[in-house]
Amino acid sequence: MVPKVKLVLSVALLMGLQLRAQIDGYGYKRELIGVNQQWHRVQLPNDIFAKLNRGMSDIRIYGLTTSGDTIEAPYFLKLSAGQEQVKDVVFRTINQSRTERGHYFTFEVPSEELINTINLDFAQRNFDWRVTLEGSHNQKDWFTIVDGYRVLSVQNDQTNFQFTKVAFPNSNYRFFRLFVPSSERPELLSASILLHRDSPGVLNGCAVKQLKVDEDTKRKQTCIDVELSSPLPVCYLKIAVNSTYDFYRPITIRYLSDSVKTEQGWVYSYGTLTSGTLNSLDDNVFRFTSTTLRKLRIEVSNHDNTSLQIGVIEVKGYNHELVARFTEPATYFLVYGNSHASEPQYDILEFPDRIPSNPTALKLGEELQNPAMVDTSTSPIPLFRSKLWLWAVMLVVIAVLGWFTARMVRKS
Repeated sequence: MVPKVKLVLSVALLMGLQLRAQIDGYGYKRELIGVNQQWHRVQLPNDIFAKLNRGMSDIRIYGLTTSGDTIEAPYFLKLSAGQEQVKDVVFRTINQSRTERGHYFTFEVPSEELINTINLDFAQRNFDWRVTLEGSHNQKDWFTIVDGYRVLSVQNDQTNFQFTKVAFPNSNYRFFRLFVPSSERPELLSASILLHRDSPGVLNGCAVKQLKVDEDTKRKQTCIDVELSSPLPVCYLKIAVNSTYDFYRPITIRYLSDSVKTEQGWVYSYGTLTSGTLNSLDDNVFRFTSTTLRKLRIEVSNHDNTSLQIGVIEVKGYNHELVARFTEPATYFLVYGNSHASEPQYDILEFPDRIPSNPTALKLGEELQNPAMVDTSTSPIPLFRSKLWLWAVMLVVIAVLGWFTARMVRKS
């Protein structure tokens, strides 16, 4: 029995070492201060993102109990993203008419619904009209909702651009009349009447360290390089254009995803965040999936047009916080900085009704570095940095212990 007890104790000791190695496998840790309830939230500071992998899969919350055990607290990452709700409103087109001034389209909304958007689809592919939208309860008294609202469509070998969404303040009328001041008969293929409810969420500004604008005359392109002060998760970009004339230019927004140093110099790789049209009709706000980055590249295709005068560029990102569940007393640490860590799989998201809406916030202690994991480019890779090495040593030790145990059993 004694050899078996020794074997069990040895395996338990090795498993304890492996649990402790979980924390040691990360480059940084910060103590979580104030854990006294089952649920807490932790605001991620800006300086943490430079040390996370791009997918933020290397975040863990580990606790050390008084008995020396290592436990893991499950969490989920919560972004301060807003929600956009779009409601289609039932309507019917009841009249199309014309005068010497232009053409009228009248829509009836049978229910008492608020609306704030009308999407139009015309058969014409090239037009530039300034429309008027009016509302009425009885088709006798008409009240102006928007006047001189520009709708535009340009299609040619270089451009395919449409701006045919009429947006206006929330309105509640039974009848809506659209006036198009055109001698040409607008052929309205379809229309949709909507109510947009937009909750933008909380966005934090990202400090721009450097802004550089280059003109590539050969490619007829303006390249705008934006460098942030530090790597941050970004989801919003607003471009101000100082040019006062009308324009609509194809635009692609990229980010620096990787760089490799070769004998010929640095080679940079860019990933695409989004593409669209930079134009003089709207506010030129571009939203995309939140991505951790430090350098942006904005490519504006000018074709044969004069380059635009680029003004202020705003870069923003969501708040990031962890919502975690703590079930055992322990000293807990937020650990991060492991390029090989895969995304954890926890089951707390399967029970959203059990998660409080506003749990108590925790404070983060001072950041502590693990020298074995930080700055690996200038120091040799430690033997136990890789979990494969750790498991290999464990298997060898277990095999040796098993061999000795079997040998002793045979002798007895």
